[in-house]
Amino acid sequence: MVATTSPSRRTFLTASLAAGGGLLVGFQVLPKPARAAAAASTAFSPNAFVRIGADGKVTVVLPKTEMGQGVYTAIPMMLAEELEVDLATVTIEIPPGEPGRFGKLGQETGGSTSVRETWEPVRNAGAAARMMLIAAAAQKWGVAVESCSAQAGQVVHGTSGRKAAYGTLVAAAALLPVPAKPQLKDAATYRLIGKPTRRLDASAKVNGSAVYGIDVKMPGLKIATLAASPVPGGKLRAVNEAAALAVPGVRQVVRLPDAVAVVADHTWAAKQGLAAADPQWDDGANANLNQAGIVAELLAASQREGAEAGKQGDVETAMRGAARKVEAVYEQPYLAHATMEPTNCTVHVRADSCEVWLGSQVPDTAKGAAAKAAGLPPEKVTIHNFLMGGGFGRRLEVDMVERAIAIGKSVNGPVKVIWSREEDIQHDLFRPYYVDRIAAGLDPAGQPVAWTHRIAGSSIMARLYPKYYKGVDADAVESAVTTPYRLPNNLVQFVRQESPVTTSWWRGVGPLRSVFVVESFIDELAAAAKADPVAYRLGLAQDDRAKAVLSLAAEKAGWAQPPKPGRSRGVSLLHAWDTYMAQVMEIEIDPDGLPVVRRVTVALDCGQVINPDGVRAQVEGGVIFGISGALHGEITFANGRVEQSNFHDYRVLRMSEAPQIETHIIQSTAAPGGMGEPPTAGAGPALANAVFAATGVRVRKLPIAKALKVKA
Repeated sequence: MVATTSPSRRTFLTASLAAGGGLLVGFQVLPKPARAAAAASTAFSPNAFVRIGADGKVTVVLPKTEMGQGVYTAIPMMLAEELEVDLATVTIEIPPGEPGRFGKLGQETGGSTSVRETWEPVRNAGAAARMMLIAAAAQKWGVAVESCSAQAGQVVHGTSGRKAAYGTLVAAAALLPVPAKPQLKDAATYRLIGKPTRRLDASAKVNGSAVYGIDVKMPGLKIATLAASPVPGGKLRAVNEAAALAVPGVRQVVRLPDAVAVVADHTWAAKQGLAAADPQWDDGANANLNQAGIVAELLAASQREGAEAGKQGDVETAMRGAARKVEAVYEQPYLAHATMEPTNCTVHVRADSCEVWLGSQVPDTAKGAAAKAAGLPPEKVTIHNFLMGGGFGRRLEVDMVERAIAIGKSVNGPVKVIWSREEDIQHDLFRPYYVDRIAAGLDPAGQPVAWTHRIAGSSIMARLYPKYYKGVDADAVESAVTTPYRLPNNLVQFVRQESPVTTSWWRGVGPLRSVFVVESFIDELAAAAKADPVAYRLGLAQDDRAKAVLSLAAEKAGWAQPPKPGRSRGVSLLHAWDTYMAQVMEIEIDPDGLPVVRRVTVALDCGQVINPDGVRAQVEGGVIFGISGALHGEITFANGRVEQSNFHDYRVLRMSEAPQIETHIIQSTAAPGGMGEPPTAGAGPALANAVFAATGVRVRKLPIAKALKVKA
């Protein structure tokens, strides 16, 4: 139970009485001199902790937030399992952004890390609390601890049958020493973990009582809509303030160097006022920014030697001695997040304090950004974090907080700033445009003996974490440096090429890009070797878990038998986020020459499954998200401006286009893997490989629909 964070800081499991009576069990990160004081205190700032009230209610306060991925069911399941309580008695408390509050366990929600990062601390906290409650009961009854057990929120003495509810034991339990090594349950005895469970937030989301950032209401709240320069780096030149103020309900116009906001009593007045304001822009230095120029620079960059990200063997010699060389250039476009809940942020900026209401994947970072924007110390800023109607990486950023506070400084009272769908899409922080130059040398049997992979694109890491950037963007090369395959004599390089377009993470982050290229190119090698794509992968796969998911997906998809007339199949395999996954996608080509996905078979090994229903939901949502991006997703620039504006030209899959999706889970007791992103990453290459099987066209430049139309 001790985790070292630095030579002078250790993570300790601690307990105390909560205010009002109750047992707090958490992971507290404290300098050594402060430990004794904290142990004697009735209040402390835990890392991840459990609160048990005198009424028996159990609360878990965690740094991970819900954006549809199901963590507010999975995490309580882990706690309830070890604590031996009914899941219905467990609630989640969404903490405000407090940097350092959780010690080593950060408040970021992204990268498919929520369950992976909380798997041990949450269970340990639950197990420690259970053991302390049992010890308190044994002490009260004067019996051996070994003769007592925990069941359904109470301690039971096996011999006498005496029972004590947790709520009656918390005061005594808080005075006991915390177990140094909490005894975790054996997986064979799990009663919740691994069992299909209805999501705890399902009812609230169906009946409308769930509160998202955009739902925030309070007395005196004003609504602001905004327009920002349509060109990166542009400035506001003129605005018809009088016309805006003439709209009934409009209260003020806020000018910023590169944007204008109209503040009103309600959304419709704000929208009408913004239209009347008719902002005019000075486009600045990027007025001629265009897609062709951006891509040309990236293609040129991909021909330069890059920083070495990974290397094995003598690549040059092996490539020269190869019987055959296969080369390809892949391009993946800018992508918008297009969350169903548009970007929004509510703020109340006062002279001596600031409050922020939003749904954020990084509430601690949001707090720091708010403090800086408001010119206040962090302790004067309060973050209220809510559910998110989709994140996909967009809410890992805090630009919406900075913009809302810049507007809120001029507003007397709270103001909710709402981005229109058009503003949201056109001022997103886009997934980078990537160019991948890849080559393989094959032996006479068609097996790879040499492999080179050069990735050119902007660096998200260099922008957000410059001190960690050493010439290679670790995110961009993930799943390229390490693949599921034996690739002797390989070299992976990264070339940083920036443009005026600001980029950020998108669902699937770096592995999404890498998996598309690697799995498409492996398919090319199979075709060059005249080998079956599944058999070729099985021959190269170097991990039994990878082979197992691939074999299972092929079996369940009926790969050994021809598909129905008019249908074709493609396959993909990945190992990322500590999860193994294979997808087989079955498609038809419609009269316009475009693919229609009919069936997707997914096999996965994500380690210990917490909630199988949650895993299946993630697969279904992730596959559809991935198909949408690969088939239609593209952001392009002309005259400095984003050409797409809404769902009519930034397409996502329609309900009528949704395929049949089958999920097959391999049972495992390994530590849990991530599930938010693997399905999205595997969908694109499986679809592209199915298109090749159907048409003979190898799509190397996404989106697929555009590539096929161009070729037609």
